[in-house]
Amino acid sequence: MIGFMRAFIALPLPDTIRDALEDVQARLKVGRRADPETFHITLAYLGDNVPDRDLEAAHEALESLAAGPLTLRIDGLETYGSGTPRVLVAAVQPDPGLMALQRKIRSLLHGAGLMLPRERFRPHVTLARFPPGPGAGVEVELAAFMGRNATFGSGNFTVREVILYRSTLTGDGAIHRAIAEYPLL
Repeated sequence: MIGFMRAFIALPLPDTIRDALEDVQARLKVGRRADPETFHITLAYLGDNVPDRDLEAAHEALESLAAGPLTLRIDGLETYGSGTPRVLVAAVQPDPGLMALQRKIRSLLHGAGLMLPRERFRPHVTLARFPPGPGAGVEVELAAFMGRNATFGSGNFTVREVILYRSTLTGDGAIHRAIAEYPLL
């Protein structure tokens, strides 16, 4: 069963980092794990049901992107959600180059007429999601997992491209398809 389409701009992860995150993720006994093949760092979320003309505008804007490769690293695990955890993420150290790239992309999109909601940029990789009100058993297991794994980190890794993705939500999770790639030279 296919849900709805959405689009976003993100950084792909090298296989070594994806594998390391998958190893940590495999230790989690609760929640719905994200498919490691979909691991990425979102820079700009374009929205649900994005029209083709907006995707074309985003593509044209991103073709003028001028930025160099980024050296990043994973710096711990966190949960997001007010009150009860909704998402488990691997936090990406907020490198100045990464923060500047994210602002530049938002500016290019704005110049192309695509207005994105203003939100704080917290670079991360989503590892798992939890249902609303997950229950005491889930919270206890998640707390134990975090006690054992919260300080997980990676060595430095280099990202050399930005990707415009189209995503389809299904009953089995998201399926991401790269629409276009923009090298970081």
